Amino acid sequence: MKAPAAAAAAVGNRAGGVDPSIPRFKCQECHRALVVVGVDSFADKLPAQATSAHASSVHGSIMGASRMDNSYVVLSKQNKSHGHGIPPRPPSAAAPHIEPNQPTRAMEGSYIVLPPAAASIYKTSTSEGGGAQLPPPSINSSSLLPGNSFHSNVTVLKRAFEIATSQTQVEQPMCLDCMRLLSDKMDKEIEDVNADIKAYEVCLQHLEQESHTVLSDAGFQKEKLKIEEEEKKLNAAIEEAEKQYSEISSEMKDLEIKSKEFEELEERSLSTGEERDAILAKIEVSQVHLELLKQTNVLNDAFYISHDGVIGTINNFRLGRLPNVQVEWDEINAAWGQAALLLHTMAQYFTPKFEYRIKIHPMGSYPRVTDIHKNTYELFGPVNLFWSTRFDKAMTWFLTCLQDFAEFAISLDKENNVPPEKSLKLPYKIDGDKVGSHTIFLSFNKVENWTKALKYTLCNLKWVLYWFIGNTSFAPPSGSLCAAQSSKR
Repeated sequence: MKAPAAAAAAVGNRAGGVDPSIPRFKCQECHRALVVVGVDSFADKLPAQATSAHASSVHGSIMGASRMDNSYVVLSKQNKSHGHGIPPRPPSAAAPHIEPNQPTRAMEGSYIVLPPAAASIYKTSTSEGGGAQLPPPSINSSSLLPGNSFHSNVTVLKRAFEIATSQTQVEQPMCLDCMRLLSDKMDKEIEDVNADIKAYEVCLQHLEQESHTVLSDAGFQKEKLKIEEEEKKLNAAIEEAEKQYSEISSEMKDLEIKSKEFEELEERSLSTGEERDAILAKIEVSQVHLELLKQTNVLNDAFYISHDGVIGTINNFRLGRLPNVQVEWDEINAAWGQAALLLHTMAQYFTPKFEYRIKIHPMGSYPRVTDIHKNTYELFGPVNLFWSTRFDKAMTWFLTCLQDFAEFAISLDKENNVPPEKSLKLPYKIDGDKVGSHTIFLSFNKVENWTKALKYTLCNLKWVLYWFIGNTSFAPPSGSLCAAQSSKR
């Protein structure tokens, strides 16, 4: 049973004050406070000596009420077997009349205290259920206060709630609303139980009406043998199933191992495939770069021939000068070095097929030319404008070497059956020291004419370079590249 949780409202003394010593109880379901009634009238009827001696313990006590109309219910012994729900109504014999002077027997858990509203449910006649409304007994102070102690009354009250809880299997005390809800619930459960009982009784009747065939001993033995045979078959089937299960388990383990191996192999294959795809992608990129390189000739980038007005240029070095445009000899020497390196590279590529009679020596800004007689001439300045025989001979032998290489290219086209219209043809005819209609000599020549001859020479050299690019897959030697770079510097 739940112990009383807090104090409930009670009627105080005559002055209307609240006595803190009065016990307070609450409903064990909704936890609302329970009101204790019948306190004031009992205090008026107490004897003077009882009032003076035990006022603190009796005044307001729940057991001290003279007007506890319908405030408690007597439990008979046969009600101990009842289950949950509202306590059964007590019979009329359960409430013996107590004489005023008769000593009151100690409470043995024979009733529980209820609020007036809850007690109203027992207002029935003796003819209805065997129970009766309990008349308020004549009680004196000594009978309600055993041992003349207020705490004894509280203990008795708690004990009454414990007895009620153990008899009804419901936590006590309870308010009227909760008791009604519990009563409805118990009625529904009783209806369900009664329905189940009726269903069981019907089934039992059907079973009793059915006829039962009793086997003889021989029939029983025969059935027993059948059952044993079936049991043996079942045991054999179980053993076979267990054997198959073990075999299947072993196969499953082997399959799991193979599956793991297959997954590892698949992962390796995927990684290998990814590596292969990466390599193929790199090969494709390299092939694209290779095609671009095939279409690009290093000589075309290394030797850029153009012009700056009347003056021809190679790699932005001007080759020549004008009266109003003074070009330093260092720049002219660098341009001759680039032109000598280009012609020497192309002639050297076709050696020995090309008879390289006149040797070009690219030496940066100080190139030289060796003629067929093994005489070497300087192809750089500065020189005397009125007497520059060695410089004039060097430029003339350069033109002769260029003419020889052009004739070699034309003969090669004929061997390869190149149509005449697609064969090499120099834009400016070379004849000894003349290019077109201008001599390449510097001595006793106008600067303008000399500069035009140099421009025509670079133009012919550019046409030979284009033919060379179209008929070769040139990869220059490292020495030639180094020489080209040093010439640029």
